Amino acid sequence: MQQDSSRPAGIDRLAVAAAAVTVVLWASAFVAIRSAGADYGPGALALGRLLSGTVVLAAICLVRREGLPPKGAWPGIVAAGVLWFGAYMVALNWGERLVDAGTAALVVNIGPILIALLGGWLLKEGFAPRLLAGMAVSFAGAAVVGLSMSGDGSASVGGVLLCLGAAVTYAFGVVSQKPALRHASPLQFTTWACAIGAVVCLPFAPQLVAQAADAPAGATLNMLYLGVFPTAIAFTTWGYALARTSAGKMGATTYAAPALVVAMSWLFLDEVPGLITLGGGVLCLAGVAVSRSTRGLRRRPAPAPVPADAAGSDPRLIDAHTPD
Repeated sequence: MQQDSSRPAGIDRLAVAAAAVTVVLWASAFVAIRSAGADYGPGALALGRLLSGTVVLAAICLVRREGLPPKGAWPGIVAAGVLWFGAYMVALNWGERLVDAGTAALVVNIGPILIALLGGWLLKEGFAPRLLAGMAVSFAGAAVVGLSMSGDGSASVGGVLLCLGAAVTYAFGVVSQKPALRHASPLQFTTWACAIGAVVCLPFAPQLVAQAADAPAGATLNMLYLGVFPTAIAFTTWGYALARTSAGKMGATTYAAPALVVAMSWLFLDEVPGLITLGGGVLCLAGVAVSRSTRGLRRRPAPAPVPADAAGSDPRLIDAHTPD
């Protein structure tokens, strides 16, 4: 069957849609964390988010009759559960209490660069020039957004280190996830990694119970929102997209988040961005477009169909028609 050569090779529209859902929901988490973080501590907020996410994911698994992940997926699931779902969420929540939102966003956005480097090295994905160029543009945009959103320019060293730790655990979590997805489905991976992350955060259970008793309904609803949408749904769609593309490209896609955070903060928190912040957001989106672009890649044209009688009379045509 002859393939449609008009569609660019290597583009999976469902994977692109899944990545877009992930980025939008992860950007929305910024607003929810800002709201819930006033009434819940970093560890309590992470535990409540992971517990609610695990409940939703487990229910979906039961409905879909998803069994246990295969043995080969467990090393990646455990690593991502401890590092990404557990340590990352606590470190990020804690770090954002000690530094302003702009500084936190700037430091955490080192994560996609680390993903590209680790993916190129450990996963043998290579270092595509277009990907690296796009990430450089996006990081410059994230830096502009972060610096423009910073307050007086002062930041806690501890807060910066926590945000840096969040970026590192995020990167290693993604790199651990990629090989695990060769064995487990995205839903299986997300469910069990989320459950492991919740177990890691169980020491914060007494704090969660005490703070939930005093927290307003809005803060608790924001915590539940974090568990259902930016965790259960967004991590599953992330896994679906990651299974169909490289870790480096997926990491670069998340650079769209700062631009979306600016828009959502404007819409929901009445934080009007300045022109410099808007310019940084545009740079972020431009860098993502460059890193995800397939223009300039050479594609081998599909061989022209050869009549049966011609192929039978000329061995050269038979060789030309056989698949590589």
